[in-house]
Amino acid sequence: MHFAHPHILWLLLLLIPITAWYIWKQRNLHATMSLSSASAFQAIPTSWKYYLRHLLFVIRLATIACIIIVLARPQQRDSWRTTSTEGTDIVLALDVSSSMLARDFEPDRFNAAKDVAAKFISGREADNIGIVVFAGESLTGVPMTVDRAQLLQYLQNLNMNVLEDGTAIGDGIATALNRLKEGKAKSKSIILLTDGSNNTGVIAPVTASEVAKELGVKIYTIGIGTNGNAPYPVRTLTGRIEYQPQPVVIDETTLRTVAESTGGKYFRATGNRVLEEVFSEIDALEKTQMDVRHFSHTEDNYMLWAWLAFGLFAFEIVLRYTVLRSIP
Repeated sequence: MHFAHPHILWLLLLLIPITAWYIWKQRNLHATMSLSSASAFQAIPTSWKYYLRHLLFVIRLATIACIIIVLARPQQRDSWRTTSTEGTDIVLALDVSSSMLARDFEPDRFNAAKDVAAKFISGREADNIGIVVFAGESLTGVPMTVDRAQLLQYLQNLNMNVLEDGTAIGDGIATALNRLKEGKAKSKSIILLTDGSNNTGVIAPVTASEVAKELGVKIYTIGIGTNGNAPYPVRTLTGRIEYQPQPVVIDETTLRTVAESTGGKYFRATGNRVLEEVFSEIDALEKTQMDVRHFSHTEDNYMLWAWLAFGLFAFEIVLRYTVLRSIP
């Protein structure tokens, strides 16, 4: 049994001085009468009511004790258990260059990547996650956090054209590494998703991967794009956006080198379903032991004691005015 206010149980100690007072009273408050001889009364047996007269006091003490227990609010709790966990620090580095609007995915590469990334984040409850976006330059979208709502809200509101166009893969890795420096987990990794080749930026992807290796950071790279041609967005002379088939060119050699040199893995996603499978595999590779606590809600369990107090009080009243009534 648990109590919401266990300190109130100290009031039970008051029953000790109350009992001592009762004993003193019984010894000193009897009426006396002087007789020349008490031999005439020696043959009279002592009534059973004489011994039961103390029962009223015992019942009164029990009633007070029950009331004190009710005030302490006894509660019932189900058992609970805890399993230990050690979270992982992960940074999602997403390519937001204009080519991510290619429609070889539904509805396009950009939105398909956002949807799968959101599902991945929702399933990583024990991890510290950050988001980095890159195109012609890189930018921290969300610093390392365990706030899933903040991460998902950012992905939902993320739009294209937030950065200068281009594909700076090395800068994206470097920015992700800067974010991971803030984390304290033993396991750290970067999930980098791009649909092109490094064509701008100040840091080469292989150079960034060497730094990641020194820091003990794994890099999982994902090349997103179908095989062959894909409908890419092209701006016409009138300013309209049209989609024209163009060859899909992904620097898989560099992406594979970056991943394998850090202990990670390279994946090629050629469609929505394949992209989901890629993230599922990464989720399994980066699985961590989770801290799960199972317990049920707490319920007050004082009614038994309240009814017991009421019953004892009623029983005392009945005895006092019937079987054990006293003559004034």
